[in-house]
Amino acid sequence: MSEDERSEDGPFAAASEALAPSSTRPPASTVRGERYGDTAKSRGRGRLIALAFGAAVVVVIGSWVVWAGLDSSRSTVNAQDKGHVIVSNTRVDVTFDVSVDRGIATACAVQAQNEQHAVVGWKVVDIPASTERDQEVTTTVLTTEPAVTGLIYSCWLT
Repeated sequence: MSEDERSEDGPFAAASEALAPSSTRPPASTVRGERYGDTAKSRGRGRLIALAFGAAVVVVIGSWVVWAGLDSSRSTVNAQDKGHVIVSNTRVDVTFDVSVDRGIATACAVQAQNEQHAVVGWKVVDIPASTERDQEVTTTVLTTEPAVTGLIYSCWLT
């Protein structure tokens, strides 16, 4: 019988001694941390990266808020259809209200449509600056075939 077989732990005695805690060997968690990058140094670096990312997000959001706040000073134009009159097979009169800040010129695209909602007439109307915020505009749109409606397509600042 060999010496390993006579010991209490049998053939595993040598392995048990190698695994026994030693005061000279660092704890397993430290060895594991060094091996896989989980050390106090790497945790500090991770915190620094997280703080830098958070600061960047705050700067971006803050910049957007300032930009959006300054941009809101621009005027906007609002238009509302009031009605239309089919004058003939080739003509529609369209009436609409335009609201824009005083002293600002605008333009609106007005269209006429047939029964299938195809555009059969189109006109861009320039609306000069006015001392009034709200203006009522009536314009004539010539058509290529009989129309059933006339309406605003879009308005913009000029």
